[in-house]
Amino acid sequence: MAQAVEEWYKQMPVITRSYLTAAVVTTIGCSLEIISPYHPYLNPRLVVKQYQFWRLVTNFLYFRKMDLDFLFHMFFLARYCKLLEENSFRGRTADFFYMLLFGASVLTGIVLLGGMIPYLSESFAKIIFLSNSLTFMMVYVWSKQNPFIHMSFLGLFTFTAAYLPWVLLGFSVLVGASAWVDLLGMIAGHAYYFLEDVYPRMTGRRPLKTPSLIKALFADDPVVVARPVNVRFAAPQPEELHQD
Repeated sequence: MAQAVEEWYKQMPVITRSYLTAAVVTTIGCSLEIISPYHPYLNPRLVVKQYQFWRLVTNFLYFRKMDLDFLFHMFFLARYCKLLEENSFRGRTADFFYMLLFGASVLTGIVLLGGMIPYLSESFAKIIFLSNSLTFMMVYVWSKQNPFIHMSFLGLFTFTAAYLPWVLLGFSVLVGASAWVDLLGMIAGHAYYFLEDVYPRMTGRRPLKTPSLIKALFADDPVVVARPVNVRFAAPQPEELHQD
């Protein structure tokens, strides 16, 4: 059993493995009071006035209490982060990292701006960890890129992957969880999907080009598609037909 878990962990792509490890270590550390939960949470005032910039990162690593909800989000993090990195972003680790960076920036921006809006500021002030929202963003992006895959929810009913975010949102409401967290993830995910997939098809321009600095951090192996031997991909030339 332990060996199987070790092999599963080692086979994870680098971004998925790194994020999952950081999330588990941070959450366990806070649960055991090795790390104070007051250190990782998002606090704009402390970031700006006391230069505690690490909060912009650590709030995406802490998943609160180690309960069923924690296991639930770890499953989705490991599954859909891995699926995206191994399939949609295969050979494009830098682009995948940039997607997460874009999502984290959008989520942080929404919370900061929402805190300035009357009647909404109180709701946004309660959002001090965005780890669940970033995980939900990855689920949303995966569902948009794989809309026709058939899925089942707890064996109760089947649906296509395009409806997965809405199914999970409905489940969160049923169990009494805050819908804001999932909605923020959907907003960030749709922003990325529109700018990366929809807008380039409409205009021919791609606004979310990965910066060269980020590309330099990741040395991706090129994805090579092998061509079968002795297989023609074009019609033979007339002179080839009359060689005999």
